[in-house]
Amino acid sequence: MRRYSACIEWLFAEVGDSFPDRIRRAHTGGLTAIEFWRWTDKDLGAIEAVLAETGLAVTSLVAEPMIALTDAANRQAWLKGLADPVAVAGRLGAPVLIAQAGDDLPGSSRQEQRRSLTETLKAGADILKGSGVRLGVEPLNIRIDHVGYFLDSTREGLDIIDDVARPEIGIVYDRYHSAVMDERTEEVLDGRLDRVFHVHVADHPGRNEPGSGSIDLARRLDWIFANGYAGAVGLEYRPTRSGADAVRAAIASLGA
Repeated sequence: MRRYSACIEWLFAEVGDSFPDRIRRAHTGGLTAIEFWRWTDKDLGAIEAVLAETGLAVTSLVAEPMIALTDAANRQAWLKGLADPVAVAGRLGAPVLIAQAGDDLPGSSRQEQRRSLTETLKAGADILKGSGVRLGVEPLNIRIDHVGYFLDSTREGLDIIDDVARPEIGIVYDRYHSAVMDERTEEVLDGRLDRVFHVHVADHPGRNEPGSGSIDLARRLDWIFANGYAGAVGLEYRPTRSGADAVRAAIASLGA
């Protein structure tokens, strides 16, 4: 069976609630896994306790510090900080850390920035080795949500992963960002799904719940799973309706 992971930065969120309350609501709503972004602004002890209480798994969290890996000057600071999110992921049982490449730097060529990103990821793989945690770099769209971001192409992201050539490093494939950039899933991922560590979905336009826009997400996911993907699908969308029924309807629209 497919496993869906609720991004509780947006889902199961109510005004004035606590983060553990969101996890409890996800559990009551029938989810078996959650994910979130930053860990440095959260009470990890409280999260750990409610995970034990509910039995929910964590599929991913962000690798902080969130600094540009396209800038070689940031390499040592990022590598020095990487041990902490690796430890947090291990503590919470999260198999994937999500990293962003950083912005396209003025005055620096794409070749230089790509080299910096590749070399930094290679060094990061040494820190991840043997931890049971893998790191996925996420291509993002530059047309709506992340103007100025360096890595807007899934193909280029996969090419960088091939250059890194370490099993600890892959990508996060976000179908929403991919759609905004006019990519076809079957074309950009063909023969390379083993480099995809995590998948995100939201519909387009709007980045709202599956079924609200024009992306045929069910068909895209069918293809991804039929071609060997075995990981979780993160529900990372801005809900227009609250409550567990709305999340269940979104999952149903994905053909699960």
